[in-house]
Amino acid sequence: MSALDLSPEEFQSLAARVTELATRFLTALPTLPSFPSVSGQETRACFGEPLPESGMKEAALEMLEDVVAMSRPPSPRFHGYVLGSGEPVAALADLLASVLNQNITAWRSAPAGVTIERQVIEWLAGAVGCSGFGGSLCSGASAANLMALAMAREAKGSLPGARATVYASSEVHMSIPKAVALLGLGREGLRLVPADSCWRMDVHALRAAIDTDVAAGRKPIAVVATAGTVNTGAVDPLEPIAAVSRQHDLWLHIDGAYGALAAMASPERLRGLALADSLSLDPHKWLYQPVDCGALLYRSPAAARAAFAQTGEYARAFGSDPLEAFSFFEESIELSRRFRALKLWLSLRYHGAAAFRAAIRADLQHASNLARMVRDAAELELMAPVELSTVCFRYRTNIADTDLDRLNAAILKRLIERGRIYLSNASIAGRFALRACFVNHRTTDSDVAEIVPEVLAASRDVRGA
Repeated sequence: MSALDLSPEEFQSLAARVTELATRFLTALPTLPSFPSVSGQETRACFGEPLPESGMKEAALEMLEDVVAMSRPPSPRFHGYVLGSGEPVAALADLLASVLNQNITAWRSAPAGVTIERQVIEWLAGAVGCSGFGGSLCSGASAANLMALAMAREAKGSLPGARATVYASSEVHMSIPKAVALLGLGREGLRLVPADSCWRMDVHALRAAIDTDVAAGRKPIAVVATAGTVNTGAVDPLEPIAAVSRQHDLWLHIDGAYGALAAMASPERLRGLALADSLSLDPHKWLYQPVDCGALLYRSPAAARAAFAQTGEYARAFGSDPLEAFSFFEESIELSRRFRALKLWLSLRYHGAAAFRAAIRADLQHASNLARMVRDAAELELMAPVELSTVCFRYRTNIADTDLDRLNAAILKRLIERGRIYLSNASIAGRFALRACFVNHRTTDSDVAEIVPEVLAASRDVRGA
């Protein structure tokens, strides 16, 4: 037996210790601080040990207590960034997926895994109103957006001597400029279109930018619309943007990493998703899955194969059955792929779609409630409309804007130090804003009710009042 092998009894003992630790962590979540009281030096001192030459056996698990203690918990009062809360059934599925160690490249490599992922993609597409779309799971929207624009370049980018150009709102996620640069289009290959007063893409400005570039001999190939901007949660006017894209024969990609899954609970907020050629989703955001679990949906599998099919002889499938001959690596930039679908499949089957719709609706309501509380507080002001589940606001007083930015940054720092709630920040028209984002199935009305009092208490701490 290899020194790396475990007996069934040893594996069961180790697994029991890990699940017992996880259970204690989940039980304590409501009472844990929103951020651990720890410094960078402390984490380095704790984990900066030399590689052990001899195995520590079960003693190696003892430091898992430190890992838990120094981790930022997915608390019901964590309202920072756009990060889901880690649904526990899905976490258990991740353990089994790692034990099975399936490489989800092709059916012949992972029959159950490939079939389950294709079924999950079908579920996701139907859930957001895009029935019939194909797709695959990936690490997150950064990978999905890169693949989508690679497909757009292959489908629309052929015009010798003309510089290919992609259009996106000035509020677009940073993964889009990265993708454009990685695809060899250069940073000048991305045209940022101004946003309107609600932080949505200005469609008139889009039309004008395309006309100007065509007249200058450039080659427009794609428009990226955003369904839920990372700053404010704004949803670009998808249907008018789709009309402009059709008029100019451009690929329409919708970055729906944050907001598109809200279509499960509130489809009227996201009309036009089905008009896209491709759509990115992040189930590890608004389906509460453990990281990582992103997805790319697309209208045409043939377009995906045109961009990514490059099979070596060693990977060629010989089967004639269309199910058994299927290969994800022909429609994706990935070859080795982990069994991401198992957690989402098991989580959806265990809880049912209705439970996820209810959780999303609750998050939307949490944002509406917080916006009302901010409006009712004389010391606070909203900084942007609340379209999905993000609320941007700030403490206000009669001082210059630059001083107000510094004050709000200090309030945020103190707020996190206090440990009751966790907010992030955003830049709204160049001004520093406090930002709460609700994509957490554990958050309750009482958790939301703590936000304004905690912000005001932090402001008193900072101002010495």
